[in-house]
Amino acid sequence: MGKTLFDKIWDSHVVSEISDGPSILYIDRQFIHEVTSPQAFSGLENRGRKVFRPDQITATADHNIPTENQHLPIKEQLSALQVEKLKDNSTRHGITYYGLGDVYNGIVHVVGPELGYTQPGMTIVCGDSHTSTHGAFGSVAFGVGTSEVEMVFASQCVLQPKPKKMRIIINGELGKGVTSKDLILYVLSQLTASGATGYFIEFAGSAIRNMTMEARMTVCNMSIELGARGGMIAPDQTTFEYVKGRKYAPQGADFDAAVEKWKELYSDDDAVFDKEYTFESADITPMVTYGTNPGLGMKIADSIPSVSSIEPSSQETFKKALKYMNFEENQQLLGKEIDWVFIGSCTNGRIEDFRLVASILKGRTKAPHINTYVVPGSYLVAQQIKEEGIDKILEEAGVELREPGCSSCLAMNDDKVPPGKYCVATSNRNFEGRQGPGSRTILASPLTAAAAIITGKITDPREFL
Repeated sequence: MGKTLFDKIWDSHVVSEISDGPSILYIDRQFIHEVTSPQAFSGLENRGRKVFRPDQITATADHNIPTENQHLPIKEQLSALQVEKLKDNSTRHGITYYGLGDVYNGIVHVVGPELGYTQPGMTIVCGDSHTSTHGAFGSVAFGVGTSEVEMVFASQCVLQPKPKKMRIIINGELGKGVTSKDLILYVLSQLTASGATGYFIEFAGSAIRNMTMEARMTVCNMSIELGARGGMIAPDQTTFEYVKGRKYAPQGADFDAAVEKWKELYSDDDAVFDKEYTFESADITPMVTYGTNPGLGMKIADSIPSVSSIEPSSQETFKKALKYMNFEENQQLLGKEIDWVFIGSCTNGRIEDFRLVASILKGRTKAPHINTYVVPGSYLVAQQIKEEGIDKILEEAGVELREPGCSSCLAMNDDKVPPGKYCVATSNRNFEGRQGPGSRTILASPLTAAAAIITGKITDPREFL
């Protein structure tokens, strides 16, 4: 029997199996940030241990750094302490660290791919659930807890039960104004936020194959929102061309040799998945969420479902979500006035996302009442924005471009949406208070977010295309 892509990578990294227990899995690359690493370093040092393989770890400050005046000391005491601890711990253990002001600083899941650390066939972990982003390269990438971060520090291995395997196939060509973000929000609306619990997903089909690497990263990034352990896409020529020439990718003949190995990373024709779903691109339109988990989403022109149409076991959650959002069943959201727009995060903070935003904003001006957090995913993205003149388009539209960081995705810094206010966000989660206590988040694509900046309302971006 053939093997899935997931099996090929996982099995080749198993150091040993524990009878009726987890695998001891070798990890090729660990990414760390300021929030989930301090306790792991403390635990390691309290046991008199050193980091086993520091060359295979990369650190960047991103989660709670400010997105303004990064040249100044961080005002918030806990954030300043965490960032300083990350710098000190990385220096002491010989770990590559990209701090504020470093040309390679940025959100960990943006920095890894753009510097070539992320490569096909790898196992990758980070103390952050959206590590699944790196699966877009044909790697097994997943988030781990602080104790597991420490485990990898000490041994370059982690204890993990092997997940079941799911394949989600999306065929056809995405329509006008429909992005990879809309695709994954559509899948979430069909399968729910727990539809892939216990599984590792492989995304396949012509719609996936036709995507750029940055679009694939968006899809894999939000696989975790389905409840999955992670998501992945088999590498192909698009992958190889993206990786080629990046700072920490193999170079010259080494790259050619690596590609020959990477070409073997695919699911065999007779590979068996535990569960499979197939969707058609023609059924996908621009999407928005209306609730308090990413699975509560709908086509932008549709109405919020009625309570009676929801599975009985989920009705109380549904009603609670509508109450928090101050929405009603059967309500249409097109034309709903909103207060804030957030563009950025590890989901949609890359240069292609800002190109989409610029395509809507060019020659237009933001609605007077709209507030914005427009935040590049890294310093390299910010540099590209300026090189391509996108910063001028934003400025002429009345939109401020902030400095890189996670920003309002999780509001661990000052980038908070006020209580009761609505924010159209390109990030990945719309949980209660995710963008600030009492804030109300509507997830959408960069195109839909840009349209909302102009109109001040939830607007179908196809009106501007």
